[in-house]
Amino acid sequence: MSQSFDYDLVIIGAGVGGHGAAIHAVSCGLKTAVIEAADMGGTCVNRGCIPSKALLAASGRVRELQDTHHLKALGIQLDKVAFDRQTIADHANTIVAKQREALVGSLKRLGVDTIHGWGKIAGQQKVSVTTTDGEKVITAKDIMLAPGSVPFVPPGIELDGKTVFTSDDAVRLESLPPWIAIVGSGYIGLEFADVYSALGCEITLIEALDQLMPGFDPDIAKLAQRKLITPRDIETKVGVLAKRITPGSPVVIELADAKTKEIIEVLEVDACLVATGRVPLTKDLGLDAVGVETVRPGFIPINDHMAVLSHGEPVPHLWAIGDATGKLMLAHAAAAQGVAAVENICDRPRAVDYHSIPAAAFTHPEIGFVGLTEPAAKEKGNVEGFEIAAVRSYFKGNAKAIAEGETDGIAKVIYRQDTGEVLGVHIFGLHASDLIQEAANAIAQRQAIQDLAFLVHAHPTLSEVLDEAYKRAVTTH
Repeated sequence: MSQSFDYDLVIIGAGVGGHGAAIHAVSCGLKTAVIEAADMGGTCVNRGCIPSKALLAASGRVRELQDTHHLKALGIQLDKVAFDRQTIADHANTIVAKQREALVGSLKRLGVDTIHGWGKIAGQQKVSVTTTDGEKVITAKDIMLAPGSVPFVPPGIELDGKTVFTSDDAVRLESLPPWIAIVGSGYIGLEFADVYSALGCEITLIEALDQLMPGFDPDIAKLAQRKLITPRDIETKVGVLAKRITPGSPVVIELADAKTKEIIEVLEVDACLVATGRVPLTKDLGLDAVGVETVRPGFIPINDHMAVLSHGEPVPHLWAIGDATGKLMLAHAAAAQGVAAVENICDRPRAVDYHSIPAAAFTHPEIGFVGLTEPAAKEKGNVEGFEIAAVRSYFKGNAKAIAEGETDGIAKVIYRQDTGEVLGVHIFGLHASDLIQEAANAIAQRQAIQDLAFLVHAHPTLSEVLDEAYKRAVTTH
């Protein structure tokens, strides 16, 4: 390390991305510090993936045990299923605390300096940190920004954290409102609809676009609605805007037609979860000190190597990763960007293949997806001059799914007709979040269905759902 700098690398933000980058930086011999103003672990550990999966696990068991018809088919009989809301909430909180401790411990063991305070750029290769003791400036050969994101709350919506709240508060499960409105039907809205409906709440799902689950492949969205929404105590309203939400008892929601913006209905419910996406947390980062302008609604512009851009040109020694870059707002995408950024700092050029990064909704059953949806693949084909094809296989023909009595599900593989290259895979069914990884690896290696059809899958396993899809693609190709 050059003697003129306090650190080789200073990372602003200790979420999954910043943490992963710090660990990789140490393994590359860089003297590293991490600055965090809030909780170590960021959104994922404290208010996102980890606590929500704990709630989904507990509520999912409740749903399973209440499904007497399914249990009877397996020869199991239960009298009554009871649960305690506080114990379920405590389960999630305990896991969060343990994960956070593990994260802090790993950084300490590796010799990463952790500074609690607000970090911002103070000029080229300089960071100012505001702590309880005042402000200090530290220097670094390279600076990495990993500030993350916060829930987006549309105008007209007032939060009180108790009756009207975002996922940040919902993960604490402080109450089970008899009737809750959920605004937004993306994966956050869907997962919480799963939790609340399993624990006995009545739900109204409000979506501004003209179809539910707008980001998902149409086939998957259709089947998922049939399983995750229709049979449950969930009312849906599409093409409708929550124009004004006022907290209280009851919560008053003014619904407007999404196109005309005219009020069409007023709902009175016990609580409202606002799940309308997330926005980057990039205010007061000192980006103006190095001439960087964010891209609406506040994303940090980067190139393929995670270098921050100013007027299209890389700013020397400044990098950004994670939600704030707006590439893919996923914890594992942030971690991949962090590792790639460190590699680039060490003069080993590396980019991130976003196309092969999988995502999942941990509903019951789960949804896993990677690559392009069928409409997006068709569009790409039209632009680049190739035809696409899609093939489906079903869980109802899978021996393991039949043994589990969990036969609702589909795997859909989208590929190029000319080369057979897989462009997208979408799975709805038991353990879809685990199954999707195989497809992600295939896309990362640009594999063709002709090769994938010859891979051997263990029998009887759910992975054969993909095996079946690949083989079907070859026989229909």
